[in-house]
Amino acid sequence: MPLEWSGLSPELLLTLDRDGPRPLRAQLEDRLRDAIRDGRLDVGERLPSSRELARRLGLSRGLVQDAYAQLRAEGYLDSRVGAATSVAAGACPPPRAAPAPRTADQDAPRLLADFKAGVPDLASFPMADWLWATREAARAMPTAALDYGDPRGDAHLREVIAGYQRRVRAAAADPEHTVVCSGYAQGLVLVLRALAAAGIRTLAHEDPGAPVMTAAAAAHAGMRTVPVPVDEHGIDVGALAATGARAVLVTPAHQWPTGVVMAARRRLALVEWAARHDAYVIEDDYDAEFRYDREPVGAVQGLAADRVVAIGTVSKSLAPALRIGWLLCPPALAHRVAACKQLEDRGSPTLDQLALARLIESGRYDRHLRRMRALYAGRREALADALAAHAPRVGLSGLAAGFHAVAHLPADADEQAVVGAALARGVGLHGMSENSSVRALRPPRLVLGFGNVGERAITAGIASIGGLLA
Repeated sequence: MPLEWSGLSPELLLTLDRDGPRPLRAQLEDRLRDAIRDGRLDVGERLPSSRELARRLGLSRGLVQDAYAQLRAEGYLDSRVGAATSVAAGACPPPRAAPAPRTADQDAPRLLADFKAGVPDLASFPMADWLWATREAARAMPTAALDYGDPRGDAHLREVIAGYQRRVRAAAADPEHTVVCSGYAQGLVLVLRALAAAGIRTLAHEDPGAPVMTAAAAAHAGMRTVPVPVDEHGIDVGALAATGARAVLVTPAHQWPTGVVMAARRRLALVEWAARHDAYVIEDDYDAEFRYDREPVGAVQGLAADRVVAIGTVSKSLAPALRIGWLLCPPALAHRVAACKQLEDRGSPTLDQLALARLIESGRYDRHLRRMRALYAGRREALADALAAHAPRVGLSGLAAGFHAVAHLPADADEQAVVGAALARGVGLHGMSENSSVRALRPPRLVLGFGNVGERAITAGIASIGGLLA
């Protein structure tokens, strides 16, 4: 259903030469005709009323009415009793544009199931709660909040986030050292810029991990990256020390993508490394809210608030489209990160920040997380059951938290061949090698995301490719 124009009259820029020899009415007709021909005015576009256009141009209303009548007669304009004058359908044939190049998504076959990791259940976004929170925030926000605010973010949201992180993640969160950002990608860039300004030029990262995105963010900040291997206890701190890096990016609560939880002894070793080398740890706390059959794991930031920057977002807990995240910064870095945010965009949208604060304060955010834990737990069970039934030789790990798991293929399997064969059967699979600086990891493994795949699709998808995995 098309939207109705709510104002008195739309704006329209037209210029007339009052000193020229051509009559003003003829000029007005020419300007309107040209605007329609060159696409400035599209089919169905509403024009100002004759009274309003006459007032703006300093013309008589009769002159404008006569110009409109002439263009109606030529088929350029359309008007009906009780309706505004608009550009007529077929007034000007559209230009013949070159066909847009097809994208990979358009060429891809329709999938029975796509086990893409990192995407939450988008259909479960709590729209009613978000609209309620937005209305409440808009109703209560002071007029001053509409001005440019603190680049660190709204003070109330920073207090709410700090309290939430202390309560749920055992973080040493201080609102004064918290910076609101537009999601993980911006948060990482802000931190890396601040570290580069402090003289740090090398960023270590987990391998496997997210090497492409990490390298791009580091290059944007003028830094280089170096991979560090991950084992069953988390990042290898000994190998990290050998790199000479003074910053490292880690995912300790649920390592991306292996699903390993960093062991307590390894966490302490990581903190000791940072203190010994005057270094910083960047903790990506991307899906710590979702845990199932394990004890809660606190944030590494709570062990060393002066050495750890914790990045959190609502991209996995709510939806990526909200573009809201936060940085728990060490005191020595907070002012630099805030200065980078000021230069980047002068701060994130205030109304969205206030809405998130309302959502958390009201308990609706916690309620949504409880609902999603139950939903993901059901999908996790469906995945495990389907693999047990159709590919019993395939081991499954990383299921204690988050909404992705790792499938361990037989040692002689060809990871890329399995991915290609599954796609031919309408199932999207993603190999562990995609997430590594070494593009042919052994043993072969798959990263199976189940956040945005329903239980029926999980069962049907695994049943379709069970023979490929065995």
